[in-house]
Order: sequence, then structure tokens, then C-alpha cells
Amino acid sequence: MSAVEIPAAIDDPPLILLWPADEMMPVLIGLVFGVVSGSAFLFTAGGLLLTRVYRRFRNGHPDGYFLHLLYWYGIMPSKAFTVPSPFTRRFPS
Repeated sequence: MSAVEIPAAIDDPPLILLWPADEMMPVLIGLVFGVVSGSAFLFTAGGLLLTRVYRRFRNGHPDGYFLHLLYWYGIMPSKAFTVPSPFTRRFPS
């Protein structure tokens, strides 16, 4: 069993029990949908598989890569008043 890192700085992601919140969300969402639809085991197992794929993706890329990818494809919502369009690849000088 590997050691669990306890966050020591303010910038560390929040934890739910022993797991980072971004890794637990697919499992919890799968559990909720599974309870509503009547097949909790199937949806929770799907959430665990999705978490495993996400963890491999996140560990292989630098911090913020997934959010940058969402912005690049125009999916990322922003609270800013103005945000350059992600579909503009060249800006006039």
C-alpha cells in the first residue's frame, strides 16, 4: 500500500476522506446516478474506471493542462468580463 500525502500548503487540492476531490467526483456522481437508476454497482464501477483513466491523464501532464484543454476547445466557462476566443489562433498586431 502506498503512502497517502497529506496536504501541507494552502494551494493543495481539497481532500474527501483520503482522496483528492477531483478524483472522487466521478465515483460520487456514478453512485448518485446508480442509486437513482437502480444499478448502483454498475455506475460506481464506471466511476472508478473513469477516475483511474483521469488519474493517469493528470499524472502524465503538468498542472492545469486539463483546464487549458477545455479552454482550447471552447468548453471552459470563465467568470471574466472578456476572454479571448479560443478559436482565434492569430491576433492582429
